[in-house]
Amino acid sequence: MLPVKKILIIEDNLLQYKVTDRMLANAQIGRFQSDWAQTYEEGLRLLLSGDYAACLLDYQLGERNGLDLLRAAREERCETPVIFLTADSSEQVDEAAMEAGAADYLVKGEITPRMVERSIRYSLKLAEAMRELRLLATHDALTGLLNRRAFDALLNEEVQRARRFNHPLSMIIVDLDHFKSVNDTYGHAAGDAVLVAAARRIESGLRGIDRVARIGGEEFAVLLMETPAQEAIIVARRLVAEMQAAPIQATASVSLPITLSAGVASLPVSSAPNFSLQVAADQALYAAKHAGRDRAVLAS
Repeated sequence: MLPVKKILIIEDNLLQYKVTDRMLANAQIGRFQSDWAQTYEEGLRLLLSGDYAACLLDYQLGERNGLDLLRAAREERCETPVIFLTADSSEQVDEAAMEAGAADYLVKGEITPRMVERSIRYSLKLAEAMRELRLLATHDALTGLLNRRAFDALLNEEVQRARRFNHPLSMIIVDLDHFKSVNDTYGHAAGDAVLVAAARRIESGLRGIDRVARIGGEEFAVLLMETPAQEAIIVARRLVAEMQAAPIQATASVSLPITLSAGVASLPVSSAPNFSLQVAADQALYAAKHAGRDRAVLAS
């Protein structure tokens, strides 16, 4: 039996809601359960809850405009696919709905149960494709971590926020020691297995609010939110110890002892405007490598 998908209907007319709800009940392929919001405010609140597979949104909500509601939802990063219901079939409405972020639109006088179901299934497939594209654009394909581009954008935002509110922020740059020898000796498939396992170990040693990215071949970056230098170096040393604790399974028959070096830098509230968190962490990483690897160093 197909799972029931929750659909939000934002419509200020009770009769039109009942007509749309009946169409959903008569769906031939999918199974739908609808909730009704009669006002702009209630509709926006429910849409932002993230509890719905899709939303059917009336173009005109009394004195308020459905386009404004959709724009407000998209500003809050709501990804629920929205289908406009409108009495106007003009191209202007079509273009305005698409520009606001609608997945589709249906003309009320022409809607049939089959059209509603087709539109919902199309919108769900489109939303899934968009999620996959966003994931590919922001995440490393091998490890699933943030990629360099996404991390750089995040770093810039968090540095600005830390400076504005005088909050601590720390960064760790991690490099797997002698990783090239893994690829050279056991092949790139083994190297990939080591990278994935290392990524999982690094992730497991962090809090939910922290962020980790793969920013180079065997190089990872960690952003520690609301974390001063004294705490950040403890985290970095823990990551080093956890990597030391057990070998990594590189192939079915080969386990390799892998160590890492880490450079730590923190953003003090009094730092100069030209202070670069990433440059400082890079310099600390170089110091850790120069001192013999398999250790964490805090930038001075």
